[in-house]
Amino acid sequence: MWQGVIPAVSTKFNEDGSLDMGEMERCFGLQMEAGCDGLIACGSLGEGPMLTHDERIAVLRLAKQVTGAKPALLTVAEAGTREACALAEKAAKAGADGLMVVPSTIYHSNHRETIATLRAIAAAGDLPVMLYSNRLAYRVDVTTDMLEELADDARFVAVKESSDDIRRSTEIINRLGQRYDLFTGVDNLAFEALAVGAVGWVAGLVLAFPKETVAIYRLMKEGRQAEALSIYRWFRPLLDLDVSSYLVQNIKLAEALAIGSTERVRAPRLPLEGEQRTRAERIIRAAMETRPKLPSFG
Repeated sequence: MWQGVIPAVSTKFNEDGSLDMGEMERCFGLQMEAGCDGLIACGSLGEGPMLTHDERIAVLRLAKQVTGAKPALLTVAEAGTREACALAEKAAKAGADGLMVVPSTIYHSNHRETIATLRAIAAAGDLPVMLYSNRLAYRVDVTTDMLEELADDARFVAVKESSDDIRRSTEIINRLGQRYDLFTGVDNLAFEALAVGAVGWVAGLVLAFPKETVAIYRLMKEGRQAEALSIYRWFRPLLDLDVSSYLVQNIKLAEALAIGSTERVRAPRLPLEGEQRTRAERIIRAAMETRPKLPSFG
């Protein structure tokens, strides 16, 4: 159902902290112009937990306006199941093409609780769902056993595999075949995941370097692994910025330098400073100065 490069977009703010709809429209448009295959709004990179439900729905509606026929998904990552179900219902009414669902980020639910929560959210929204499995960031692991248990509900269509264990991708395919559209959600494991059968990439650094990200994906799909690997090796220092507690600030700095966007974040986050900023900026500028020539596609 879903495949390709689907950016997890960042949320843009005005100086007064309100949503900067004009800048988001511009940045979302750059993603689509580069050949991305949809957008995911208000995830971790989109500072979703710092936004009200109304703000998240506003970002979703803008994303859908920009994607047109391609999918626009809203992230559901609430502390409580009741709140998650309410947001899923709002997303459906607002025209979302699907949801990316994270188990509770506050309470670390057990297997039975996680399954019950995911089923409840899917039923509330009645939309296609991408399950987000990220045991490192959120402590709750959506395991292969869970995916098998949830497979009886056709609304669960995809999984964003972010366990940080590349073996999990092969395990999912071996156990469940093509039941789920398998996406990688870890930027600096993307080549490896695509090489073993992932059909999509929920990407972060794509926000600053969309053409390079899309080129890697397309090359891998065409079997041109050596060409993809060459670009990926250039990209790796940048991709490492996604695997950090400061991924939002890192990637917004990359957006500021590479596409002239803003670094504004919502508190308690603050823009990078000091050695952290110096290091990230050094990596970004070095990559910009050595950008590879991208291949053509048939």
